[in-house]
Amino acid sequence: MTLRNLPAPLVRAVALFFGLLSVCTIPSGAVSPIAGSAPTPPPGRWRDASLDDYRKHLLALTTLTEACAKARDLKSCDPTLVGPDDRIPLGAAADAPRRLVRYGWLRVLYSQAEEKDAPAPKSKPVPGNAAEPEGIRPPPLTTTQLLQAAEQRFASDLAQTDTPAASEPAHPLERDTMRQVLASKDFRDLEQQSVRDSMLEKVGNWLNKFFESAAGLRAKSAWIGRALVYGFVAVVCIALVWGLLQMERRWRVRLVPEDHSPAPGSASARNWQLWLDDARRAAAAGQWREAIHFVYWASISRLESRRLWPADRARTPREYLALVAPEDPRKINLAALTGSFERIWYGGRPAGEVDYRRAEDLATALIGTGSAELPATAQSGAR
Repeated sequence: MTLRNLPAPLVRAVALFFGLLSVCTIPSGAVSPIAGSAPTPPPGRWRDASLDDYRKHLLALTTLTEACAKARDLKSCDPTLVGPDDRIPLGAAADAPRRLVRYGWLRVLYSQAEEKDAPAPKSKPVPGNAAEPEGIRPPPLTTTQLLQAAEQRFASDLAQTDTPAASEPAHPLERDTMRQVLASKDFRDLEQQSVRDSMLEKVGNWLNKFFESAAGLRAKSAWIGRALVYGFVAVVCIALVWGLLQMERRWRVRLVPEDHSPAPGSASARNWQLWLDDARRAAAAGQWREAIHFVYWASISRLESRRLWPADRARTPREYLALVAPEDPRKINLAALTGSFERIWYGGRPAGEVDYRRAEDLATALIGTGSAELPATAQSGAR
């Protein structure tokens, strides 16, 4: 069977298969680049250059521009001769920032310089042109003039590279003037913003945003905005009332001022020494129950006169004990004396000399004085 007897689609498929096979089996060395050709970077790409490299590049561009201005042909005005852009440092430090110097304008100028200058058109007066005093538009610069301007620009750039970078002035006179201004009377109370002021500012900003959002909701739905505003006002009022109640409670239980006399009928209305003198008289007579009673109220009168609590004639022994702070060292002795007094005076338990001596020792520790300070003569009395 020959290829002529095969169907045409099958013949085309076989030919395509052998063609692909021949392409895939070509050795890699069969295709070689043109000798002497080297890849060139596309125009417009930059490079990191030092100041010396930048100066050499400027000198080379000056020479190229002069040659292009003289020859004005394709070989001398080739834009690829310009080279890449320079990225130069702005200082002598290793990590100094860099500035990119572009030469795209020079490549465009070289492309235009390959052709001769066109004859300058005659300038015509432009009616109504207020920019020119004579109403005449100046002719555009020729390519020759632009090449001369490029040479002047390169010379100016070279002069700038030779000039050392000026250091930033210290401004000592300005600093002294500012110190004198800040030390004046108007700025004497100037202080840095504290943490409290910062927090108040944040709270104020939050309230402003809250009311702005409430106003926006009120525009969309009136009842939601009203509910937010009224709810906020209600919370503020409740907090204000709670704060006033706390202040009133503290005022009510605060210590009595020194210049106020004890309340009539209170334990401190009678001198604690008189209470203690009565206790010792009762003990000398063998009245141990009454003696413990007088010893207890002598202790209460002494503590009350020291402003440990406000005077109140209706207070019970347990209420007196509750007014003493838990960390107060006198609370232990007062609790023991209160328990002994309640069991004997209110509980009806019989008392003896041992009970009295123990109660007197507790009272002496609470009062903080000995019997040597008792008055020589004391008025007797009972509660």
